[in-house]
Amino acid sequence: MLRAGLPVGAGTDATRVASYNPFVSLYWLVTGKTVGGLSMYDEDHRFDRMEALRLWTVGSSWFSTEQGSKGSIAPGQLADLAVLSADYFSVADEEIKSLESVLTIVGGKPVYSAGEFAELAPPLPPVLPEWSPVAAYGGYYKPVTAPAVAHSLDHSHGIEHVCHDRQIRGGMGCPCWAF
Repeated sequence: MLRAGLPVGAGTDATRVASYNPFVSLYWLVTGKTVGGLSMYDEDHRFDRMEALRLWTVGSSWFSTEQGSKGSIAPGQLADLAVLSADYFSVADEEIKSLESVLTIVGGKPVYSAGEFAELAPPLPPVLPEWSPVAAYGGYYKPVTAPAVAHSLDHSHGIEHVCHDRQIRGGMGCPCWAF
């Protein structure tokens, strides 16, 4: 699509099968791997980090009809920004999915902060939708090893099963989340 000159943007499905976390999506675009580490695409079908980020920013601004007002660091564009836990352009590929914002500013005001910036942000809004895994696991992808957890997946297919080692399952706690 890019070679044909068609508009392309990147994002998440942000559903029960995808994380809202942009860094999980950027990891996928750059490595071609699922959060569980399964390689799905060869190098010819992956993006370098700059292009993946451009698709998330400039590319997606076209789809929201906001090109020219957001998506770039340029005069006249919105100055929303995120200060990250590490440098997206220099961390190892496997660390991309673990990046986090430590300070997010929207409209000139902090809307999220952590660590040394913790006192700057207002309280977080409630997790929506309520069934989001963020509510159950307290955040986005984090490599955690935990004992087996039994749970019902009544929101998706009604099958009861046991999810084993969360690290093996991509840190999401359920094989429905990652290959």
